[in-house]
Amino acid sequence: MRIFSVACAVFALWLSSAAAQTVDVSAKPLTDSDIQLLRSNIQQDKNAIIADNMRFTDAESSAFWPVYQDYAHDQHAIADKRLQLIKDYAKSMDVMDDAKARDLTQRMIGIEDETLNLRKAYWPKFEKAVGAKRAAKFYQVDNRLTLMINVQLASEIPLVP
Repeated sequence: MRIFSVACAVFALWLSSAAAQTVDVSAKPLTDSDIQLLRSNIQQDKNAIIADNMRFTDAESSAFWPVYQDYAHDQHAIADKRLQLIKDYAKSMDVMDDAKARDLTQRMIGIEDETLNLRKAYWPKFEKAVGAKRAAKFYQVDNRLTLMINVQLASEIPLVP
């Protein structure tokens, strides 16, 4: 249930601007400070989910969390690009031409590549921190969280007209 709430919160964060562009709503758009607060809450939930699933020993915890903090920081940089992509898509959805569709698609593929490259780059760091088996388990948890978020995003973002 906690994973679902994290996914919903992330979905709200990433789509708030896009939804405001595509649907008439009476709620005020999220500000940058609102987004920062949501991100902070989401990160706390993600940390709790990871801790609940991993059940680190004290030694593992001491080694894991500093690496994870850097990883999460790098994930946020990629999420910023995804959020901007969603905003750009929402702005251009009704006037989409082939050039804009190509640009948005290439940017989406680039974001997916960055996400994969981030996981590849951090694998040796997580493996060193907690061992291969425990790092693999963390990657499973992280991947599940990412999949939940992506399913939520995909279900709410309209297809190209």
